[in-house]
Amino acid sequence: MISITMCKIGYIYCACNILFPQIKMAAELSTSINIKEPRWDQSTFVGRAKHFFTVTDPRNILLTNEQLAHAHKIITDYREGIVSPGLTEDELWRAKYVFDSAFHPDTGEKMILIGRMSAQVPMNMTITGCMMTFYKTTPAVLFWQWINQSFNAIVNYTNRSGDAPITVGQLGTAYVSATTGAVATALGLNALTKHVSPLIGRFVPFAAVAAANCINIPLMRQRELQHGIPIMDENDNRLGESSKAAQQAISQVVVSRILMASPGMAIPPFLMNHLEKKAFLRRFPWMNAPIQVSLVGFCLVFATPLCCALFPQKSSMSVSRLEPELQEKIRANHPGVERVYFNKGL
Repeated sequence: MISITMCKIGYIYCACNILFPQIKMAAELSTSINIKEPRWDQSTFVGRAKHFFTVTDPRNILLTNEQLAHAHKIITDYREGIVSPGLTEDELWRAKYVFDSAFHPDTGEKMILIGRMSAQVPMNMTITGCMMTFYKTTPAVLFWQWINQSFNAIVNYTNRSGDAPITVGQLGTAYVSATTGAVATALGLNALTKHVSPLIGRFVPFAAVAAANCINIPLMRQRELQHGIPIMDENDNRLGESSKAAQQAISQVVVSRILMASPGMAIPPFLMNHLEKKAFLRRFPWMNAPIQVSLVGFCLVFATPLCCALFPQKSSMSVSRLEPELQEKIRANHPGVERVYFNKGL
């Protein structure tokens, strides 16, 4: 009997020797996980889409300062080789995306709440829905285009590329120019569409937004065009600043922003034009704005991350396309480098 009991104890002891090292390994997270890059493969559209569905998750704007500070500590500690006790890989990646949603990738500063990408859907669905509901009178056009461009100015400043500050004068010029361009486009098109189908008139806000994006983003990021944005090699070694890289980055952002607005401003007009002929909206005209906002919101939930994913966040270009003096500098100091990489901004 004693022999059988001793065998059982021995068996349990051996099993523990086998299992406990595995438990210990699970508790000690490796420090070799590359959290400088997104979790998913950014060379594919699907990988970038998964990344931006996480980055633009509207729930991130509900995070408290304590939660943001906790994620910041986990990430900064991990980058220094310090692993929080009991931290799992999933928790590390969750902390990284909380960190990325609130802190600028180049400056490291906490971003303005409504300027973060996680605020894009709730803010844009409200503003765009109201722009498309109240577009027939001049005061309404002035007010909502002003609100939209004020919001765009905050977003463009918050998500600029590089670590160079923008002056108050540059900020003011971009803001006034974009607002003037958007209002002028909207009022001009409203005047032209008075005698055509009401359906066509519903697309005026979209034309105004597209025109404003072409003005606002380059002006808001004009310092990048003048002085360049940081460019790196594939190992993140800084090689200099390039205006050519800034031109490519800003062009890609303009295209993404216009396409991002397209579904929410192109699909609802057809639906609203149909619904307004029904008895429901004639009986409850006050439901026009809530329905419009909801339709735009539904479109933006998908359009925002998918259009952000059109181009890699870590964009690249050939050294041969850079400024001649920068090409010479790179080839002299880094002869093996053929492509450079940079943050395109959002």
